Amino acid sequence: MAYDAVVLVSFGGPEGPDDVLPFLQNVTRGRGVPPERLAEVAEHYHHFGGVSPINQQCRELLAAVRADFAANGIDLPVYWGNRNWDPMLADTVAQMRDDGVRRALAFVTSAFGGYSSCRQYQEDITAARAAVGPDAPVIEKLRQFWDHPGFVEPHVDAVRSALAQLDPARRDSTRLVFTAHSVPISAADSAGPHGGRYTAQLAETARLVHAAAAPDLPYDLVWQSRSGPPHVPWLEPDINDHLETLAEQGVTGVVVSPIGFVSDHLEVVWDLDTEALDTAKRLGVDFVRAGTPGTDPRYVTMVRELVRERIDPDGAELRRRLGELPMWDTCPTVCCVPPRRPS
Repeated sequence: MAYDAVVLVSFGGPEGPDDVLPFLQNVTRGRGVPPERLAEVAEHYHHFGGVSPINQQCRELLAAVRADFAANGIDLPVYWGNRNWDPMLADTVAQMRDDGVRRALAFVTSAFGGYSSCRQYQEDITAARAAVGPDAPVIEKLRQFWDHPGFVEPHVDAVRSALAQLDPARRDSTRLVFTAHSVPISAADSAGPHGGRYTAQLAETARLVHAAAAPDLPYDLVWQSRSGPPHVPWLEPDINDHLETLAEQGVTGVVVSPIGFVSDHLEVVWDLDTEALDTAKRLGVDFVRAGTPGTDPRYVTMVRELVRERIDPDGAELRRRLGELPMWDTCPTVCCVPPRRPS
């Protein structure tokens, strides 16, 4: 099937103090998040001048992917649209239509299955196309990439680099801690055609990174960045609570690897580099946060490889070998269904 463009689809973030509250209202619309929680999160952004790093990180990834495509014979323009802030996805889709794009592939900056990490992006694409109208290009989401070497290997090297900053004489009391965005337990349970896709994929990513980076160390998968009504149960333990537990167990140093994220955006630099680091300091635990893929050349190459799976004839055999998920298409219609709202 012929495609004539690729669109980078991301979360979006404010780029100035006046953007912060409208952005957060976009993010939380319809979710029942209390105003006091919005005000609390707004202060996280204001701590960094009201600017989220994510948009600049998307610009850098966009430039890297365009350069990689040009160097490797992929003659497709690459656009960029966000879920929650400028450039909004509907505006981007309108520009694509005006440029004559008829069928495009979407690369989403989330590696995992689940409602907010996968299916909601598909809903965003559908809503953007509906807003543009009947002439909007068809847009098909590229597959999830939680176990792709281009995603895993940068995390492996980041963990190795972080471990090198801790005292090797205390390695026996060092722990590797993987983190990802917490979600409601109902969302985790309903992710995928058989449930549990989000947590299962994260567990596999953690296993792969641990096996390659530090197989001699114990490790845990924990959660961060919880939001939403306090009465709704979410995945636990939170990273800060887990650090308390590790300190009680005699752990003297931790490397925290945010495998749930593709770049060092605000939920990394605030929730880990600020809050979790402060917790570790209070507990007397040495703390080093491992990096994320960002624009690592292997990650950029991965984007090209995911596109080639869909545009090259040889991709059909690769897709057959990968099995399980129909890699040449979006997720099955029963995958990552929206969670039932608690009564």
